[in-house]
Amino acid sequence: MNAAHFTIRRLTSLEPGHIEQLADVLLDCVSGGASVGFMQPLTHERALAFWRRIAEGVMHGHRVLLVAEDAHGICGTVQLVLDLPENQPHRADLVKMLVHSRSRRQGVGAALMRAAELEAVRAGRTLLVLDAVTDGDATRLYQRLGWIRVGDIPRFALFPEGGLCSTTYFYRDLSAVTDTSLPRP
Repeated sequence: MNAAHFTIRRLTSLEPGHIEQLADVLLDCVSGGASVGFMQPLTHERALAFWRRIAEGVMHGHRVLLVAEDAHGICGTVQLVLDLPENQPHRADLVKMLVHSRSRRQGVGAALMRAAELEAVRAGRTLLVLDAVTDGDATRLYQRLGWIRVGDIPRFALFPEGGLCSTTYFYRDLSAVTDTSLPRP
């Protein structure tokens, strides 16, 4: 197998081409069964509308948006939600970690996670929190990367085609981490 060729970068604004490519990643993930907040049928228009709303948060500094790009364009993404209550200035929520099916099992997810941790440290955040479908591929990735499993909530959400799934919460304590101590994505 050839080594994967992709880059990770932070987007501080979203152009129409970015929104289109991000919508394609979201559509691919949801059609593949990812429980990421959307039900089938997820239309192209709804996916575009979602990313347009995210663009607002990115533009105002409420979110950090990272993308992975390969020769075909955006193949993965993850976000840090920084706009939290005033008693939580030290933490961020890690959300919508999505990798297109063409790029899975090539290190894209791990690279996005490491880049998100680095961006969190740069933003002065020392605690990250996320949730994922219990025992799914993502939970295995997060545990492999050193995230701590807090617990499971049964019947938390629905899969895109219907049917209940449980979710698992994780956290990552970055209080002892410096920009230079994190591996580069």
